[in-house]
This record gives sequence, structure tokens and C-alpha cells, in this order.
Amino acid sequence: MSRAALLVLADGRFPAGGHAHSGGAEAAVKAGRITGAESLEDFCRGRLHTAGLVAASLAAAAALGVDVVALDEAADARTPSPALRTAARKLGRQLMRAARATWPSEELDAVAREFPKGAHQPVVLGVAARAAGLGAVDAAYCAAYESVSGPASATVRLLSLDPFDATAVLARLAPEMDRVADRAVEAGRAVVGGGVDELPAASAPLLEIGAEVHAAWAVRLFAS
Repeated sequence: MSRAALLVLADGRFPAGGHAHSGGAEAAVKAGRITGAESLEDFCRGRLHTAGLVAASLAAAAALGVDVVALDEAADARTPSPALRTAARKLGRQLMRAARATWPSEELDAVAREFPKGAHQPVVLGVAARAAGLGAVDAAYCAAYESVSGPASATVRLLSLDPFDATAVLARLAPEMDRVADRAVEAGRAVVGGGVDELPAASAPLLEIGAEVHAAWAVRLFAS
């Protein structure tokens, strides 16, 4: 295993399509819920402990070899918004393309055949981590970080927020990312023995509602 592979997988320049999505930040900015660094931190904290925890748990379970079909169904059940389900599958398809080119593996090929239109992104992330020789904790950290780094980067563009301030938000959230990753790995291990009902189902209704509103906009900067 090369731990440096985690840096490649988590790098914002990895061509997985995340740059085109705001993680709900665009809708939150429009609604006035994100106006600067302080409210961005609040938004990211809420996202980390809800959608981020679920995504990290799915990724950890996939990295541990749990059946991807069952995990994808569990992801669907934990994503009420059709717009978010569509976005998650688009991101999963793009991540799959990048991962297969970077870490060719029979397991990635099999998942791509099973889900030609894309599996949920966290599920693909976990399988990609396995292909890269990484473990459940690595996959969980990557998913947790993505859950907050996407909105932070998007807000720099949406509000012309100082990038230093946005990065400081991520740094302040680092201890909470540690805790979320730990919880996600525990959940992933529980899924191995007890099935997908062991996954957390933390919800973020405003993210779901905002995604549906955002999807109806005629003009938008980000896909989601």
C-alpha cells in the first residue's frame, strides 16, 4: 500500500468532476445562509456531520469489500432528493472513469459494468480506494474532506471570499473530520458483519430542499 495514493485521490485536481459541484453551497448562498467565512463554517460543519458522515461510512464500507449493489441501494435510501441522486451518480461515473485510468483493476471494471450510468460517488470512492491499495480509514477521510472542501471552494467563487479565509475554515474543521472519519470506519466495519442497516442515516433536509430548488434554476454556476 502507498499512503501517498490518498493524496492523489483526495487532490482537488484529480479529474473526478467535483469542481463542477458546490455541495449545496450555491443554493445556500442564494438563500442567504452563507454570507461569509463564519456562516460557511456553520454550513460545512452541518454538512460534515450529516451528508459527510453518510458518505464517509459508505466509502469505508466499500473499501472493506461490502457488496456495492447493496451499498448503492443504501445510498439511494439515504438521498431523498432526486436531484442529489442524479448528481451523486454523475459524480460516481466521472470518478469511475478517472479511477480506472489511474488504478486499473478488475473490481473497478466490474462495478462499471454493473452501473453503466454510475453508482453513487461515495461507493465508487471506496472501491477506488481499494484499487489504489488504500484502506477504509483512507476512504473515510477522503469522503469527509470532500464533503466540506467542495462547498468551501465553491464559496470562494460565489462570494469572492478570500481563499485564505475559506482554507482556514477547513483547518478549523479538521478535528471534527477526524471524529467523523472514525465514526465512519466503525460503521463500515459494522456493515461487514450486520449489513447495510448498520450505516448511519443522518439527514440534512435543507440540503435536500435546496438541491431541488437549485435544479430548477435556468442559470446557475454549478451543477449542484
